[in-house]
Amino acid sequence: MAKGGRGRKRGFDQESDDDGKRDDHIKLDGVISEVFAGGQFEVATDSGAKVRAQLCGRMRKYRIRVILGDRVTVALSPYDLTHGMIVFRAK
Repeated sequence: MAKGGRGRKRGFDQESDDDGKRDDHIKLDGVISEVFAGGQFEVATDSGAKVRAQLCGRMRKYRIRVILGDRVTVALSPYDLTHGMIVFRAK
């Protein structure tokens, strides 16, 4: 038999959270306060901190537009709280 891609993926863990959500990221809500070149944004969070963030891959894939003044959710790494990833744009 030929080996095909129809079996279980090797690197995928069935017991992990669905939707690929990461539990080690810190999620904060904020507003886009400045737009930089190269898809970078400055987000003013509700707690008062300013974070440099970029769009996550899924938002780039589906071409979700983010403009100045939009309300967004930013996922921050616990290791560097000044850089983040925009994971959601509120309507």
